[in-house]
Amino acid sequence: MDTSTKGRLFLIPNVLGDTAPLEVVPMSVKKTIEGLRYFVFEKEKAGRAFVKRISTTVPQNTIGVFLLNKFTTLEELHHMLTPLQQGNDVGLITDAGCPGVADPGADLVALAHKNNIRVTPLVGPSSILLAVMASGLNGQSFAFNGYLPIDKVERKKAIKQSEKKSKELQQTQVFIETPYRNNALLEDLCKSLHPETKLSVACDITLPTESIKTKAAVDWKNSKEDFLRRPAVFSFLAS
Repeated sequence: MDTSTKGRLFLIPNVLGDTAPLEVVPMSVKKTIEGLRYFVFEKEKAGRAFVKRISTTVPQNTIGVFLLNKFTTLEELHHMLTPLQQGNDVGLITDAGCPGVADPGADLVALAHKNNIRVTPLVGPSSILLAVMASGLNGQSFAFNGYLPIDKVERKKAIKQSEKKSKELQQTQVFIETPYRNNALLEDLCKSLHPETKLSVACDITLPTESIKTKAAVDWKNSKEDFLRRPAVFSFLAS
């Protein structure tokens, strides 16, 4: 079966928080969703709620739903290809932001490529890219590193190594953290980074409470801002 007879895997961006979807995603996303009858969600309740907020014309009681998260088995992953192999389009939607980036959806995308299935990414909010855009740091060269180690010693070592790499390559280093540990990460960054290293914290991106600030690590030490339980992206650039 060639690509033309197979369905397409659409990578559908989700909102980054409690905001009206069509304020941050284009109308083309709505049109695509309305034409789909199979979806891959990270969590079914959250996925269905997003689809319903985008369009009330999608028949919730008849759509096919697959779940892709850290508990998904390889067998279940392969099963998600069935509607695609039969010529049906499928929409992959993560809990927030863009599928495949810091997201288990990358496994399905890789499998789709392996099986000669066309993958179509749709435009929408990416907290990582938006954070880099608004940081004022080097957007020509940056690296997304995901999460830092939880262990204090290993975390300090990782920060130091990333700062050395940042200085040598003049490359912006980008990290995320579980929201309830944001303040602890900021404290560790302030302690471990050189005082003049530029540190940017982008919080609640695209939301009414959005806060994006970049300043020297030493200037963050006396900051009174609270990032607890607020989605945030941390970026730094050493000089």
